[in-house]
Amino acid sequence: MTSSLNFAIRDRVAYVTFTTPERLNSVDEERLADLDTVVSALEADAELVAAVFTGQGKAFCVGLDKDLLTRAFADMTYFVDVIQRYNAILHRIEELPLPTIAAVNGYARAGGIELALACDLIIIADSAKIGDNHTHYGVMPGGGSTQRLPRRVGEQRAKELIWTARWLDAAEAVDYGLALRAVPAARLTREIENFLGEFRNKPRAVLEVVKRTIHRGRELPVREGVDVEIEEFSHYMAELPYAREGFRASMEDREPGWIRKR
Repeated sequence: MTSSLNFAIRDRVAYVTFTTPERLNSVDEERLADLDTVVSALEADAELVAAVFTGQGKAFCVGLDKDLLTRAFADMTYFVDVIQRYNAILHRIEELPLPTIAAVNGYARAGGIELALACDLIIIADSAKIGDNHTHYGVMPGGGSTQRLPRRVGEQRAKELIWTARWLDAAEAVDYGLALRAVPAARLTREIENFLGEFRNKPRAVLEVVKRTIHRGRELPVREGVDVEIEEFSHYMAELPYAREGFRASMEDREPGWIRKR
């Protein structure tokens, strides 16, 4: 891609790696442009079954770059424009029709935690730290923390984390429900690969429909949410071949036809 990030696809999984460890993988104009390009590629590739976001060095992402912030604090119109552009990218990541994983390898704060929250799952290295540090600097969040964090950890804990601006270590992040699991830092890549093994042998369509149904129903009362599930179920089962093939394969004691031989 560019010096800002590396984008690679291996065995139906996309890997987006921030490659500016000397700047703690912060978000500048180049990264905004690169993320926009990468998300477009993810949206267009119907063969992918997952996307992983991670960083090089001691940080996952620490939010907006200090040089960008210097310009932004001198020009509030520009500041709001940057926030809107970043949010547009985060919304698109959240709405990708495939599972997304934030592999938090190091420090994730401010816009970095907001990027992680836009992903479906967070897997964190045991040496990493994560937190919304905006209020430490007298700043309010602008990349969705006030909305996504309560949905992830509950309102009370979200308020605590934003108001105190404190870091969570990996074990606390899991305890809070912010991260799915913590793994040894030296094994983060391997653990992610092992985890992705559970995705690679499933039809992309079933991963997509489950995500869409959860997202459609999460703000609805249970009864209305189940109606959404039945609607999606009816279409998926009638129009797509995977469930019938999976059932036949089970009955015939064989692997389903969609599993790729290696």
